[in-house]
Amino acid sequence: MEDCVFCKIISGAIPAGKVYEDEHVLAFDDIHPMSPIHVVLIPKRHIPTLLDLAPSEDDLSRHLIQGVQAVARIKGLDRNGFRMVINCKEDGGQVVFHLHCHILGGRRLKDDLA
Repeated sequence: MEDCVFCKIISGAIPAGKVYEDEHVLAFDDIHPMSPIHVVLIPKRHIPTLLDLAPSEDDLSRHLIQGVQAVARIKGLDRNGFRMVINCKEDGGQVVFHLHCHILGGRRLKDDLA
C-alpha cells in the first residue's frame, strides 16, 4: 500500500525510532506518546485491521505477541507491567489502517488511557 504511513516506515521511506524488528514485525517509538513509554508494533505485511487477520495466520499472531514481549523487555516494562492496545476500525479509534499494537507503560496507567 503505497499511501500507508506504516508501510512507508517498513520500507524506510519514513524514518522511525526502531525498538525491535524481526522478519515479521517492526516496533518503533510513537511520535505522539500517550505515556512515558509508547511503542507501536506492526506486521511487516499490510493488514488493514485486526478483523482482516485470517485464522490461518496463526504464525503472524504469534510473532505479534512475541514482539510485544520483546518490546516490554527492551523497554523495561516487564518489571512493573504495561498495556497493549489494538484499536479496530473508526469507532474503535483506529486512525492508521494497518494493523498495529500500542505498547504503553512507564507509569501507572489509568482506565481512561487507551
